[in-house]
Amino acid sequence: MLRRWLDRLEFTKGLGFRLGGLLSVAILPIGLISVIQTLHLSREYERSSEIALLGRTATAAAGERALLQGALGTADALGPAVLETMNNPKACSDIMRGFVQRTVNFVYAGFTRLDGVTECSSVPGVHDLSQNAAFKQFSESPGTLVTTSMGGLATDRAVVVVVQPLYRGVDLLGYVSVSMTHDLLRSSHVSAMGTEGARILTFNTQGQILSSDSDSEDDLAQVLPRGQSLPSLLSRSETTFRDYSNSGERRVFSVVPVVPGLVYALGSWNRAESGIGGIDITRRTALILPLILWAASLVVAYFAVYRLVLRHIRELRGQMRRFAIGDRSTPPPVLADAPAEIEDMSQTFHNMARILIRDEEAMEASVNEKTVLLKEVHHRVKNNLQLIASIINMQIRVIDHDDAKRVLRSVQDRVASLATIYRNLYQAEHLDSVQADLLIRDIINQMANASVGPGAGLRIDTQLEPLVLMPDQAVPLTLLATEAFTNALKYSGASDPKAQPWVRVSLRADGPKSAVLEVENSVAKTTEAEGTGLGSQLIEAFATQLGGTAEQEISEARFLFRLRFKVDRVSKRSDPAEPPQVVLTSAARPGARH
Repeated sequence: MLRRWLDRLEFTKGLGFRLGGLLSVAILPIGLISVIQTLHLSREYERSSEIALLGRTATAAAGERALLQGALGTADALGPAVLETMNNPKACSDIMRGFVQRTVNFVYAGFTRLDGVTECSSVPGVHDLSQNAAFKQFSESPGTLVTTSMGGLATDRAVVVVVQPLYRGVDLLGYVSVSMTHDLLRSSHVSAMGTEGARILTFNTQGQILSSDSDSEDDLAQVLPRGQSLPSLLSRSETTFRDYSNSGERRVFSVVPVVPGLVYALGSWNRAESGIGGIDITRRTALILPLILWAASLVVAYFAVYRLVLRHIRELRGQMRRFAIGDRSTPPPVLADAPAEIEDMSQTFHNMARILIRDEEAMEASVNEKTVLLKEVHHRVKNNLQLIASIINMQIRVIDHDDAKRVLRSVQDRVASLATIYRNLYQAEHLDSVQADLLIRDIINQMANASVGPGAGLRIDTQLEPLVLMPDQAVPLTLLATEAFTNALKYSGASDPKAQPWVRVSLRADGPKSAVLEVENSVAKTTEAEGTGLGSQLIEAFATQLGGTAEQEISEARFLFRLRFKVDRVSKRSDPAEPPQVVLTSAARPGARH
């Protein structure tokens, strides 16, 4: 099935196509190695870029990490002082107030009992924080906590609250908390190299944003991953991922821990700024570049093969075609600038063409000589037969007996018919074939002129279609037609005295391999033809020689003789004068030229 399909595609049989296919197979392993190596390098580059993004994100949040870790240590360090002064709220508050006044990072410090009441803080007075968000989160999950509050006791600005639980032994007493402003955390962002244009924010485990590099919450929301909450990103800690942001932009995100288990930093990067955007280009190039190299190598290989091989083969093929269709003027020239193998082939064809031209010239001279000799033989036979016919005619003139004259006249007609046949043979251009219709017409005209007088009133009709026969068939067919026409002339008549007698001779093809000769004449009355005479015997002998079937039809007004015989194949040419045609095997190919 595949073979038949390939046979319909002529171009697949060409040397250039097959060489290109083999070259493609040879280049394929190199291309695969190139693709694999490029993809491997792109993956390594991608991992390096991801690690670099994590480092750049951690570097940007390094200031916040230091502040938060310092706040956790501070809250933890204030615990012992609270335990010592727990029974003296005024002394405890003084300690807290003095601590806040001595530092610039904190705006509040205090201790809150489990009931939400704060008596020890940097803000004077007793405060109920039971409705405070930080107290509620601590009540739900007692432990270290970093959260945010929109307004603190010491200031109305948003603050970040760091909470440390306070234990006495195993008893939980409450928590110590310190607060820092958002502005302080934001100012601690480090703009290191590679973080320009990046969006960095920190958030706690509850998804609250502690700090960011933008004051606008709407602007910040546009660069967050679409359809994902901040707590859900904790599972991707210390990794990077690609996703669409809420604005529909394809971005690269990195998540690193600032304070493990409490605070994390999220970096939102533009693909170009992240350095990962070039990876896709590299991967596409990994496939495109081998294809370009493959196509370029095929083009170079094809032109190299065309220059070295194909053009010489086509030139040699053209010489062979011109030689095959009859260009014998000079031997084809040798391809001097071709490779050695093709030059040797061209030299061999040149030598072969010289030998063929020489042999054809000798053969043509021999054939011409034999043709001349054969035509001379036919000419001499014709002359001898005409001489015999003249001698018979002289004998007829000196004989007085009518029956003898009639017999000699019939012999003379037969000899004249043979002479006419041989005259046509030596006058024919091709000795291997004879135009039977022209030969029979010539003989009929000759016999009609000799046998039918001007006042006989006999009408002779001929319907002879062109028919080419070999001489071995043309001679007996012509002699048979002569005998049948002689009988038709002899027995023609008319049943009605006013009617004109007639003789009709027809020759036509009967299918591709048969022909039919019919000789028909009018009769005066219905008679039965007897085959006892010499003419009937000759007709029967000639019909047997042709291998045909003779039939007779007799009616009241006519007599019909019909011969159906097989025609030996002479040539495919319908016209003997038409020159032979040479058809090359490649002539059937579309676009073939000679």
